[in-house]
Amino acid sequence: MKPLINSALFFGMICIQTVQGQDKPAKLPGDTTLPSSKTELSNIASYEKDKFAYHVEDYFSKPKVDDFKLSPDGESISFRQKDAQGKRNLYVKNIKTGTTVKVLTEGKELIRLYLWANNNRIIYQQDKGGDENYQLFAINKDGTAGKALTPFPKVKVTTIQQLENDPNSLIIEMNLDNPEIFEPYKLNITTGKIQNLFRNTDKKNPASGFDFDKNGVLRAYTIRFNGTQNKLMYKAPGDKVFKLVNTSTWKDDFSILNFDYTDPAGNRVYVNSNIDRDKSAILLYDMKQKKVIKTLFENDHFDVSGLKISKKRKNTIDYFSYTGERSETLPVSDYFKALYHKFTSKFKDKDIEIVSVTDQEDKYLLSVSSDRLYQTYQLYDAVKDKFELVQDVMPQLKEADMAKMLPVHFQTRDGMTIYGYLTLPNGATADKPVPLIVHPHGGPYGIRDEWGFNSQVQLFASRGYATLQINYRGSGGYGKDYLLKGSKQIGRNMLNDLEDGVAFVLQQGLINKDKIAIYGASYGGLATLGSLVKTPDLYKCGVDYVGVSNLFTFINSFPPYWKPLLKQFYEQWYNPENAEEHQIMTDVSPALHVDKIQTPLFVIQGANDPRVNINESDQMVKNLRAKGLETPYLVSYNEGHGFYHEENRITLYQTMLGFFAKHLK
Repeated sequence: MKPLINSALFFGMICIQTVQGQDKPAKLPGDTTLPSSKTELSNIASYEKDKFAYHVEDYFSKPKVDDFKLSPDGESISFRQKDAQGKRNLYVKNIKTGTTVKVLTEGKELIRLYLWANNNRIIYQQDKGGDENYQLFAINKDGTAGKALTPFPKVKVTTIQQLENDPNSLIIEMNLDNPEIFEPYKLNITTGKIQNLFRNTDKKNPASGFDFDKNGVLRAYTIRFNGTQNKLMYKAPGDKVFKLVNTSTWKDDFSILNFDYTDPAGNRVYVNSNIDRDKSAILLYDMKQKKVIKTLFENDHFDVSGLKISKKRKNTIDYFSYTGERSETLPVSDYFKALYHKFTSKFKDKDIEIVSVTDQEDKYLLSVSSDRLYQTYQLYDAVKDKFELVQDVMPQLKEADMAKMLPVHFQTRDGMTIYGYLTLPNGATADKPVPLIVHPHGGPYGIRDEWGFNSQVQLFASRGYATLQINYRGSGGYGKDYLLKGSKQIGRNMLNDLEDGVAFVLQQGLINKDKIAIYGASYGGLATLGSLVKTPDLYKCGVDYVGVSNLFTFINSFPPYWKPLLKQFYEQWYNPENAEEHQIMTDVSPALHVDKIQTPLFVIQGANDPRVNINESDQMVKNLRAKGLETPYLVSYNEGHGFYHEENRITLYQTMLGFFAKHLK
């Protein structure tokens, strides 16, 4: 069964775009002599001299009220509300009486996420300073009986699955006994008692991807064999032992979405698979016969993966979903067809996400958004057939003032069709071409940019900059061939895709060819640095945000839980033990080629980043400054792989805008 919460591994090193003054207590990570001072950063920000209708705070201050969720019984609605100190505290409101209780005060460490575990108990996650060792906590909806459920140092909780028939327990995965290997545990959310549900006795070929049914019975798991193969093991409720269903490689996807509970034998499951096909499809599969019973949903152009089943209406499939140019929902059941028609008729041309639905399906909490609408929460009462606006999350951002995000596609120099998005500032014309910011996404593999509201892109548009987001080869969602064409292409064809995308938008006549910048986070930071090495004359400046700079030091700093996937990394990225690929790694590691960089660079790093160690940024800054190149460096000592604290985000984007203003205006 698909878990409610999961964690990305290094194939998706996403930075959630969200700096702090450079206070430097003792024993901090990295070289503390390198970060720019507050005064230096403020001076850069001051280059943004023009007056604009919107400030950085309008886009990057955290909402006053947001993150709404319904309790399973629909009697309560929870939300986060920001106080005068910028802390986003947790509240619960009784829908019938209107009584509101402050449940939890956010302290030094941020509440990363929360959810209702049952009608009374709420669970939430926190780490320490962005180290991503997420710990789990629980508290009652009235603010009592708070408890740390996983108080284990340097242990990471990665997966949370609720149990339909046991609301007082969860299934979690954590690396409690071995930092490299995760195992599943049953967790009592009141007492904190844990029970191990599977022991990884073969440390060289560990099991992962555990699939439990609604009763908490382990039905399937995947053995990572020799680091690159996946062996799916399955056991129906009546069987005594797990049996091998199939063997695939990391290049294939065969994952269980849910179990078909209408099958008394327990052999039928819903799977998402691209085995023997290019685009992932949703299949009904017989695990005993090892064959496809029926292809339930597929798309000719995009991978599909979303499946929603109603527990109340005898496990009826309500809808399928996928991401194409936009998010798409395909209603299946008669019930949901009628319901979704109500939603789409009410909120025309908007993205509609069901955030919460009660167990009785009498209330639906919807998130409504678009490329120009940040987000509103809407409560639909199915009994009364009535919509109610719960919250306009960012009311200061007027939809009519925001820029449109346009899907684009183009042909690369080697004949591949690449997709992406172009956002132009309002009023851009051929008579007055505008500067361009190329913004490659992180990952790189399996991740993609999507259509929707993007605070960074809208901020840039408000300053007169266009933004090009390219889903280069290796990105996810466009099929297996599209994904695999990115293998062994970091620093090579993946950068060519960015250059070809720039050439494409220049042909449209709206971009000033002499005012182009590049900015990316995580892998996007590596792409930024690589582009400044490969095509130093194309870009006027660059911004590297928690980016890899040296593939050799990057590999050596992997967190322990990436180690079991190292062989896959070697097949997908590069293998330093192969002489030819070792040379390629040398060629595409920007920190080893700073002599070729002529462009001003702004570097940003979270000091506690477990994915991209601070040394990646430190060595880049040292090398560039040694050759006399302007390299402002912003480090936050309470952040990791991306900045989440409000004050840090605001400082980051104020400085970035000043940097762009200095070099693009």
